Amino acid sequence: MAEHEFDLVVIGGGPTGENVADRAVAGGLSVALVEAGLVGGECSYWACIPSKTLLRPAAALGQAKAVQGSAQAVTGVIDARAVLRRRDEMVAGFDDSGQADWLKGAGVTLVRGRGRITAPRIVEATGPDGATVTLTARLAVAVCTGSVPVLPPIPGLAQAQPWTNREATAAESVPDSLVVVGGGVVACELAWAWRSLGARVHQLVRGPRLLAGNEPFAGELVAAALREAGVDLRMETETVEVSRVPGGERTVRFTTGGRSESVTAAELLMATGRRPATDGLGLEALGLGTAALADVDDDCRVRGVAGGWLYSVGDVNGRAALTHMGKYQARAVGDTIAARSRGEAAEPRPWTRWAATADHRAVPQVIFTEPEVAAVGLTEHAAREAGLRVRAVEYDLGSVSGATLFDPGYRGRAKMVVDEDRQVVVGATLVGPGVGELIHAATVAVVGEVPLERLWHAVPSFPTVSEVWLRLLETYGR
Repeated sequence: MAEHEFDLVVIGGGPTGENVADRAVAGGLSVALVEAGLVGGECSYWACIPSKTLLRPAAALGQAKAVQGSAQAVTGVIDARAVLRRRDEMVAGFDDSGQADWLKGAGVTLVRGRGRITAPRIVEATGPDGATVTLTARLAVAVCTGSVPVLPPIPGLAQAQPWTNREATAAESVPDSLVVVGGGVVACELAWAWRSLGARVHQLVRGPRLLAGNEPFAGELVAAALREAGVDLRMETETVEVSRVPGGERTVRFTTGGRSESVTAAELLMATGRRPATDGLGLEALGLGTAALADVDDDCRVRGVAGGWLYSVGDVNGRAALTHMGKYQARAVGDTIAARSRGEAAEPRPWTRWAATADHRAVPQVIFTEPEVAAVGLTEHAAREAGLRVRAVEYDLGSVSGATLFDPGYRGRAKMVVDEDRQVVVGATLVGPGVGELIHAATVAVVGEVPLERLWHAVPSFPTVSEVWLRLLETYGR
C-alpha cells in the first residue's frame, strides 16, 4: 500500500473537481485528484457536451429554414450519422487522455481509482487492479463526485434495461422509437434531440406541465413545440409497470385520468431525477451520514466537521446542480483553501471570490429545447414564497424588431420579476430561439442588484433581440 501526502486531495475529476484542483495549485498548493472513471466527468462525456451536440443541428436547420434566401438553400434533411460522428468528436471518442494531460500540465497529480475517506484528511484510492494508495491531505479534502440518475422502483424496470442520460447521449444509432419518462430538463432535451434525428418519441410526464421549476409559460411553449414536432406528449401520467420481450421492445404501462394505457418502443429513457453521488465515500468513518454533504456554508465547507477540513462542491452538495455553478463553487473553494493556507480569509466575505453566494438566488440556466428556455434568479412564484413584494411584467419576444429579423415567425416570451422594495430585478425568464445568449445580461443585473433607474441607461443595440430589455422596462414603467 503506497502512501502520499498533499496539501489538498480532491475526490472526483469532473469539471468541479478539475477547477478546485486548478485554482488550489495556482494558489501554491500541492493537489492530488482521485477519479475512478473518465477525467472530465459526466458533463464532458454523457451530459452537457454530447446532448447539446445532438441538439444543435436541428436548431441550426430550423433557423436556416426560417429566413427567405437561406430557406431556398436547404435541400436536404439532417444526416443522423454525421451528427453522431460529431458527437463522438466532441467527447473525444470517450478518451480522457487530453484532460489527463491538462491536469498534468496544470501541476495536478492524477490518481486513478475510487476514493474513500477512511479518517480525517485520509483518502484511500483503490485502482482498477485492486491496488490501494493512501493519500494524506495536510489541509483539506474536497468531495466533488457529482450526481447519479434516480430510477424509481417500478415493477419490471430493471429487467427492461432502460437508458439513463448516459446511454441516451452515447447511443451509436438512432432508435426507431423511444419512450421518455420525465418532464424535466434531461427529458425534454433528449426527447427533442432524438425526435430531430428521426425517432418516434413518446413522452410521459407525471405532473401537469413540463419544466415545473420554471415560469409556467416556459413549459407551455416547449410542450406546444414538442407536439408540433410530432412528439406524443402525455401529461399527468403515472408509470406503473415496464415489460420487455427478451432482446425486444419495451412496453410501458401507465395510468392517466383514471385510465390504464400503454406505449411500446425500441428504447426507454428514464429521466426521473438525480441524486448526489455519495455511495462508497466512507462518510461513516467520520460519523457522518450522506446528507451531511448537503450541509455546507457559503464556501462549501461541510458543517460539523472538526477542523473544517472537509468541503463538498458542485452537484454533490445539492445547492445548484449545474456544471457552471459547480465550476463557480470550485473556483471559490480552491481560492479559499489556498488563502487559508496563507493565513488569509479566515471566514469568507460576501461578494468576494472566497464565497459562493450566487448559487442562492442568482442561478442562470439554459434549456436547449426548441424554443430555448433561459432563466436566472427567482420565478414570480418563488419570489413571493420567499416573502418578497414583487411585480412581474411580460413581453412578447416576437414583437421585438431583432426577433423578426432573426426569424419572421419568431415565437417567444420574456418575463422580468422586480423586487418592489429594492427596485431591483430578482428574476428573468426568456423563451424563444437563441435566447440562451441573452440571459447573461439578466444575470449581471440580478447578481449586481442593479437599480432599475440605472438599467434604463443600459441601452440595447438596435436591431437585436436584446431590445426586449428596453421593452420590459417600458412595460414596467418609470
